[in-house]
Amino acid sequence: MDFETIHYSEKDGLATITLNRPKAYNAFTKEMNKEITKALKVANKNNDVRCVVFTGEGKAFCSGQDLQDVDENTNHAEFLRERYQPMLKQLKDTTKPVVAAINGTAAGAGMSLALACDFRLMKPDAKFVSAFVGIGLIPDSGMMYHLPRLIGYAKAMEMTVLGRPMTGTEAYAVGLVTEVVEDNEWDEKVNEFTQNLAGMPTKSIALVKRYMMDSMHESYDEFLEKEAYAQRIAGQSKDHHEGVLSFKEKRQPTYTGQ
Repeated sequence: MDFETIHYSEKDGLATITLNRPKAYNAFTKEMNKEITKALKVANKNNDVRCVVFTGEGKAFCSGQDLQDVDENTNHAEFLRERYQPMLKQLKDTTKPVVAAINGTAAGAGMSLALACDFRLMKPDAKFVSAFVGIGLIPDSGMMYHLPRLIGYAKAMEMTVLGRPMTGTEAYAVGLVTEVVEDNEWDEKVNEFTQNLAGMPTKSIALVKRYMMDSMHESYDEFLEKEAYAQRIAGQSKDHHEGVLSFKEKRQPTYTGQ
């Protein structure tokens, strides 16, 4: 599949989306937003894809919006609705686990993209930078939704209002990333982590993604009913039956995501 601003590949159950504007530190353009959305749709429809991985070509993960596309006449509300909301909604609707492999700086909307993923692997010296307030804007692309849920209100305010960069090592300390991976182990560890996810019962993971997010804004009673409904779906899956059978047979399960 040919794209202009990203690389897309599928191998061994993994769909890898590599942001590919290294000279611009993988800054977002209108075309990149569209291509990411399309790539996510392709990955989500393919039953052979069990895990989706985002990373960046070159030194950066993503430096945020390319400011060459923005001027004093930009309607920022329409800009977000047209470019970012379709991409972010498609990411949220993706039923496969999504991993951000943060190989370098993730700034502005690039940081927002990483936060919207289910898991984050990060190099120790890579940095999260909110960047928005520094140019007189508010954090967008879902950052104010995800960040306080991940690390709490106080630390989220520090990162966004004070604009303090946070390294991978610091991000791990506050629970913002899943693992910190040294540069010399990067490819091996990222592949190991994502392949492990791809081998898990991904239908179950899809239900966890959907209902755990719902639990943050629903009453306890409402959530318990949804939980029961979701467990019925999971209980009818082939992966559940395989998990029980493999336990009884004292062997490793082979999951298919069905």
